[in-house]
Amino acid sequence: MALKLGYKDLIADAMSKIDTLNLEQAKALLDDPETLFVDIRDVRELEREGMIPNAFHAPRGMLEFWVDPDSPYYKAPLGSGKRLVLYCGSAWRSALAAEVLGRMGVPNVCHVEGGFTAWKKAELPIVEKPAKPHAA
Repeated sequence: MALKLGYKDLIADAMSKIDTLNLEQAKALLDDPETLFVDIRDVRELEREGMIPNAFHAPRGMLEFWVDPDSPYYKAPLGSGKRLVLYCGSAWRSALAAEVLGRMGVPNVCHVEGGFTAWKKAELPIVEKPAKPHAA
């Protein structure tokens, strides 16, 4: 069965509509109090590989629910007005997620080029997954 749109088409379309930060730009925002890094990977990826320091974990499957103030699953850190810098393993999920959040009207959303794989390869700061999830 041929699909009308494959995953590559969806990613290319999303990439044409979103802001992408290169690693240098993303690293420069690490200590910015007006920026929140959002790790959308599965919890098993975080446990196995670690995460960007002070990142907020919002699993891809829950992101739209956690960002919407009308949702019973809303998480306040995602509605703080800070710039949201999304990342996943290879920047595919984060591209799709950033595009969807943009359509939802979430301001100041972008993602990291190359995702966590590129971040780790560049030997940028990594911490272990916190024992307790963020309270919100």
